[in-house]
Amino acid sequence: MQKTKKVYLDNAATSPMDPEVIKAITEVMETTFGNPSASHSFGRSAKAVLETARKKIAKYINAEAKEIIFTSGGTEADNMAIRCAVNDLGIKHIITSPMEHKAVLSTSQELADKGLVELHLIDVDTKGVVDLDQLEKVAAQYPKSLISLMHANNEIGTLLDYKRVSRIAKANNCLFHSDTVQTMGHYRFDVQEFGADFLTCSAHKLHGPKGIGFLYANKKLNLKALITGGGQEGNHRAGTENVMGIVGLAKSLEIAFDNVEEEQEQIYAVKKYMIDQLKEHVSEVQINGLTSMEGGLYTVLNCSLPPQENNDLILFQLDIEGVCCSGGSACNSGAATGSHVLNAIKHDPNRKAIRFSFGRFTGNEDVDYAVEVLSKLLKPTSVVV
Repeated sequence: MQKTKKVYLDNAATSPMDPEVIKAITEVMETTFGNPSASHSFGRSAKAVLETARKKIAKYINAEAKEIIFTSGGTEADNMAIRCAVNDLGIKHIITSPMEHKAVLSTSQELADKGLVELHLIDVDTKGVVDLDQLEKVAAQYPKSLISLMHANNEIGTLLDYKRVSRIAKANNCLFHSDTVQTMGHYRFDVQEFGADFLTCSAHKLHGPKGIGFLYANKKLNLKALITGGGQEGNHRAGTENVMGIVGLAKSLEIAFDNVEEEQEQIYAVKKYMIDQLKEHVSEVQINGLTSMEGGLYTVLNCSLPPQENNDLILFQLDIEGVCCSGGSACNSGAATGSHVLNAIKHDPNRKAIRFSFGRFTGNEDVDYAVEVLSKLLKPTSVVV
């Protein structure tokens, strides 16, 4: 019996760890087990490893080491930015969009439901572009707000004009938080140039380990701890630090930032190849979001299939054939209402949307197999009338 080929095209959900990252983590597991808060030599060794990683990460994004707060990942980092802005910095209005990650939307909605803030949602167009003219008006109406807009949408890949958002925030004395989980390590970052007060990172989105990330928080902000019970992370986050995870995070960023331009070119070529193959072999396929290198995230491709009776089963059927992809954010798995991102861009509910996402280990041969399987599964005779 022939073994089913396996193709992984869900890197936006999580990416396979780079062998060099695994090696770095293994070395720390074998040699550095001390608690970094302990005062003896084992603790001091762990603390040295921890702070070396922090300095390295800060240097990559032109931040200061004290502005890097290690977290369990992007969701915690987003929560910390939003909740601390409200709890510690007096924020009474949050301005965001209906396309944000649930770590932003659900957190903001919870705070609004408790009467702690007023929530304002900015419109997006059918390509997922945020209406920045409306943002400018709302920010002027509610100065000293928190503006939270993601750098690139995690489902359709549309990029934010962050420079203009930063100018709007500064002009209206607003704080600017950007969820950069999908873009950190995939683009060069300079926090001074980006102009945000908060940025986020999750290592497993860039071939690093799960369960570790960071929040960049501008040193001028007087944040208190969201998680209490200890003085770790400069009194910003209690709990013994995940030293081996932090080393893995630093290594994954090192590999990424050493090869940013080469990987952008390589991965975008795979994405463009898949767009061409889909248009050639899948009748009536539609591409969601912006797909140019300037307008869209080069690691994400979201497409809509023609209406068919078996559309609800297509992801399951692809998986049986060895093609691993998704219908949107992994964090929305099991949601009965469908993707809030697709709803926001007024996506045709009769079409099934699939997100293919690529990484440094994705090749054209993976695309060829995925498109071959997809075109086989889509039967023109089963179109819904």
